[in-house]
This record gives sequence, structure tokens and C-alpha cells, in this order.
Amino acid sequence: MDIKPLIEKIFQKGRQNGLGDMEVYYSAGNSLSLKVFQKDLDGYSLSESEGLSLRGVYKGKMGYSYTEKVDESSIDLLIKNVIENATVIDSDDEEFIYEGSKEYKSVNTYNPSLAKVSEVDKISFVKNLEEEAFKMDKRINSVETCVYGDGYGETVMSNTKGLYLHDKSNIAYTYVVVVAKDGNDIKTGMAYRTGNDFSKFNAKEISGEAVKEAVSLLGAKTVKSNDYPIIIRNSAAADLLEAFTGIFSAENIQKDLSLLKGKLNQQIGSEKFTLIDDPFMEGGLASRSFDGEGVACKYKKIIDKGTLKTYLHNLKTSKKDKIDTTGNASKGSYKSSIGISPSNFYIEKGDKTLDELISSMASGIMITELQGLHSGLNSISGDFSLAALGYEIKNGKVLGPVEQITVAGNFFEMIKNIEEVGADLKFGLPGEAYIGSPSLKIKKLAIAGK
Repeated sequence: MDIKPLIEKIFQKGRQNGLGDMEVYYSAGNSLSLKVFQKDLDGYSLSESEGLSLRGVYKGKMGYSYTEKVDESSIDLLIKNVIENATVIDSDDEEFIYEGSKEYKSVNTYNPSLAKVSEVDKISFVKNLEEEAFKMDKRINSVETCVYGDGYGETVMSNTKGLYLHDKSNIAYTYVVVVAKDGNDIKTGMAYRTGNDFSKFNAKEISGEAVKEAVSLLGAKTVKSNDYPIIIRNSAAADLLEAFTGIFSAENIQKDLSLLKGKLNQQIGSEKFTLIDDPFMEGGLASRSFDGEGVACKYKKIIDKGTLKTYLHNLKTSKKDKIDTTGNASKGSYKSSIGISPSNFYIEKGDKTLDELISSMASGIMITELQGLHSGLNSISGDFSLAALGYEIKNGKVLGPVEQITVAGNFFEMIKNIEEVGADLKFGLPGEAYIGSPSLKIKKLAIAGK
């Protein structure tokens, strides 16, 4: 829909009721999820959302309001709620409406061909995903989860200072979890893909990856408790990075909730460690030209060869620190308040394959999965103690699968002990698809086994 006429009427009515600067944030989207179990479509979900929020200054205070009814009948209530909210708000933090950046880089995150894929083809794909898994190995006892989903989102930001920005994106994802059984030994394996090009989703390839993982974990044993050289495989490393993303937020720095406070331009990690926030990444699932406050996004190295270069800022935190914002204001939806989050946030890849990392290790453990990430770590202290799965390495080769182990360490110490970074950069599933990492070779971490 053309939202411009409605926005102009909101601004006009707001001025008549004593509001100063105003901003409208409009978002709309839909999402589809398909699930297959034993050859039948076991789950079908199609949802749509649309809404609009208004921020406005009333007597020097910022008020907020939102509605899911996007038409003229909502205007009076929107403005009334902004005024009431501004009147009762009790905060000394100065908030303001941003006039806009001088230049915005064009970012293309919408693939029209994805919107043209029929539901019949999507259902056929996810059924084929399950079928291929059973074909590959007789030890595959069941397919626990088999899902395909996609969706699109659209955002408009407009304010009384002349700013008008529009963004549209879409995404598709698929994942499969298989169960391998050999006697009483049961193991699971998972594989997934994300992107907005349906033609790149290969059911045989994805299922094969999940089956290979599950079967390779059969016969897993524990190891003796000790400090071991460690490889954290790409997907597990990305999961660990995601759990510690908040330490780079300037808001957490200013609230003394991050040990990175006061560490700018200091060496905090290995020279092999470079951490990037790239809103312009081609194919990136968090690529964008502007942030949640309408500020132009920018490419930046958060950590460059181990040296901390910047925190992630929005307008409020940057004003407190008397610097320019980094363009990392976040607004999850029209209902959300302004926060801070990265765009495509990843550890820069090196030039060694995973096999080369393994062959360079005389003995150690490769971690492929970390469990309990939201209960077994402290993002402030950096300490973590997590159940893990993986493989034992001897003489540069994988000796066999490992289970019933716990890996423990400290994130801030771990990044100092990165010896090598792999070339196998991988991003996570939707929800974490903006966080990526290659495999990391760590000098040592504590493993608790038998």
C-alpha cells in the first residue's frame, strides 16, 4: 500500500495537537512455514503482520504509540497515546528525531524470484528433503524435523524533518534433523540453509550433510578430563559468538555490563581475530542501508587483528560518548523501542580449510555442537561451561566421535588464544542468521569428561 498519504495526515493532526518533531515507522510482512513428517504435510502456518508506530516530542519529552490498524481511524488514538506517554515518562535521557544522513548506500535484499515460487514446489521440496535422508543410510531410523519456511518484510521510516526511507527484503530457510540408530546407540544430525534464492536449495545435499553428521557420531565415547587444544567448528563458533554479542553494545558498556569498557584501541584478542559488522554484505540476511533510527549504516571492523576499534552505537549512546553513531540502532518491529544490534556480524575468515586445521593438530578435540548456551555462560564475566559434542583428534586425523563432555573457559581469554582461523565462514539459522564464524583453532580449553 502507499503509506505516504496516511503519514502526512498523522503529521498534520499531530501538529494541531501540540506535537513537535514526529516520526512514523511502518512495517509489514508475512511468513510461511511447512513441516513434513512421514511423507505427509504435518504442519502449515501462514501469518501476516502490519503495523505502524508514532514517536513524537510533546513539551520536551518523547512519547510513543503504535497500532495494528493502519488507516485514518487510528490517527486520533495514536496522537492521544503519544501525548499521554510523553506526559508520564520519567527519564533524563534526551531523545530526538533524526533528520537523516547525507547519503545512503543502495542495498538489494529482495529477490523477486523467491516470491514467484509456488507452494506446490515448496511442499515438494520439503517432502524430497525427508525422502532423501532415508535413502542415504539404512541406519537412519527417523527424520525428527523437516522444515521449509520463507517470508518477506517491508519497512518505511518517515519524519517531519523530511526523511523518507523504504526497505524491502525476503528470506527462505530450511533445516532437517535426522536420527541414526545402531543397536542401542542413537545420534542426531542437523543441516540447514538460509538465503533468498530457492534454486540454491538442494535437498540431496542438505539431507546428506545431516545424515553424515548423525552417522559419524555413532559410537561416541567420552575422554579424560584435561586441558586440550580445541577446534570449534564454524556453526558452534557462531553460536558462541551470538551468546556474547551484547558485550559490544555501547548501551551495555555505559551500564557497566561489559568488561570491554575502557578497552578501546587496546589489544583484546589474537592478531588472527578480526570481527566485522557489514550491513552491505551481498546475500547477507541482515543487510540494510539504514538502521532503526534512519541513520545510514556503515561497514566497520569492531575488532581489527585483535584490537578493539569501536562499540556498537545508536543515537542516544553516541551522544553520551560525544561521538558519531555507528548506525546500529535496532527496532525489531513497529511495537519495539530502540535498541542496539549488529547487522551481518562475523569473524573474518582465514585461508585454511577445516581439514588443514585438523591436520595441524597433534592431538585435541573438535567441538561441533554446544548445548545450554543461554544457561551455561555469563556474558558479563565471559565464563562458560557448556555440554558439547565433537570428535577427538590424534596425529592430525579424526580418531572418533566424543560425547558426555563439558567444555569450559572464558570468552575474553579464548579470543586471545585463537591460533588459526578457518576459511569456512558460516552463518546461523533465522534468528541467528546474521551471526557468522569460520572454524577457530584455540590454544587450549578445559574439557571435563571421565
